[in-house]
Amino acid sequence: MLNRDALEKTIAAALARSRGVVLQGPRQSGKSTLAQRFLPRDSANYFDLEYPPHAQRLEQATQTLEQLSGLVVIDEVQLRPSLFPLLRSLMDRSNAPGQYLLLGSASPQLMQQAGESLLGRVETVEVSGFDLDEVCKAQGHYSDAVANALWLRGGFPRAYLAANDEDSFVWRMNAIADHVRVDMPQFGINIAAPAMLRFWTMLAHYHGQIWSAAPFAQSMGVSEPTIRRYLDTLTQTLMVRQLQPWHENLGKRQVKAPKVYFRDTGFLHALMGVHNLTELLAHPHHGASWEGFALEQILRIAKPTEAFFWATHQGAELDLLMLRGQQRIGVEFKRSLAPTVSTSMRIALHDLKLDVLYVVYPGLHRYKLSEQVEAVPLWALLPTR
Repeated sequence: MLNRDALEKTIAAALARSRGVVLQGPRQSGKSTLAQRFLPRDSANYFDLEYPPHAQRLEQATQTLEQLSGLVVIDEVQLRPSLFPLLRSLMDRSNAPGQYLLLGSASPQLMQQAGESLLGRVETVEVSGFDLDEVCKAQGHYSDAVANALWLRGGFPRAYLAANDEDSFVWRMNAIADHVRVDMPQFGINIAAPAMLRFWTMLAHYHGQIWSAAPFAQSMGVSEPTIRRYLDTLTQTLMVRQLQPWHENLGKRQVKAPKVYFRDTGFLHALMGVHNLTELLAHPHHGASWEGFALEQILRIAKPTEAFFWATHQGAELDLLMLRGQQRIGVEFKRSLAPTVSTSMRIALHDLKLDVLYVVYPGLHRYKLSEQVEAVPLWALLPTR
């Protein structure tokens, strides 16, 4: 497991100011390992609800939890919804911060309970797989080999740290199958596993495109609302990102449907049948895959207040619009070693009143393309050490 210092600091800061913290993320994304940096698993205050002896200790939850002091960790808390009203009551008895660290696999049920029962009492910290900053810190420097391994395998710890590409591929395929056959029923999501797996596989070929339910509904023989529910389910479980469109009164017809991206390109490549970097670079969708990879890294490292894409029906578009206070930052992704300023970029600069536009590309050097446009390699996304 790699050190995740920045994420640990985020969790520590949240515990220092809030009565509880919810770590939310997909299974196997490293939540339990992070929690054990704050409290060892063999502590009497640590409960893993998937481990029968721990779950049995919480059969008499009120009596058990009332006797504990200090930080209490409850892993897979979404498996015991009845705990949330009790946790609310226990948190309200003291205004002290850092009472509970609650871990949960990303599910609609967890988000609803944390948002309703524990509203105003807890902070939510999202835990995804490794990002570019974390893997580069582990290596001590940025390299194309490190970035390409993360792009190919994705950031789930067991996928990224596998002994070889084939072991990583097999783990990811099994994880996808487990998500639709085991996790979703546990989350209360009533979608047949074969249908969801077929939809997810089809979605891999629409990665980075503007969403339309019609072709999926026609191919699968179901209604468009059903297809929309499939997409929302993968979004709620943090497997897919729906990047919303930006639109304002510009006197132009603007796209109002979201763009769809896989949040982890390792899962994307598994569903595309891509086993190694050679196959990935030869795949017709490798450019869209790299765009999604770079976009996810930017969103995780830059942490903008809001993020959108922008497109008009006349053909102008911007891959990413980030808002930070009053600042508008545009980002284009070009898998080219010699990017240039396009007409579309000039239109976006003018119409959206961008403060700056970055063209992220897989090169080595950072340089100006024009007064407001700069070519930025992936390594330049990393925080200054």
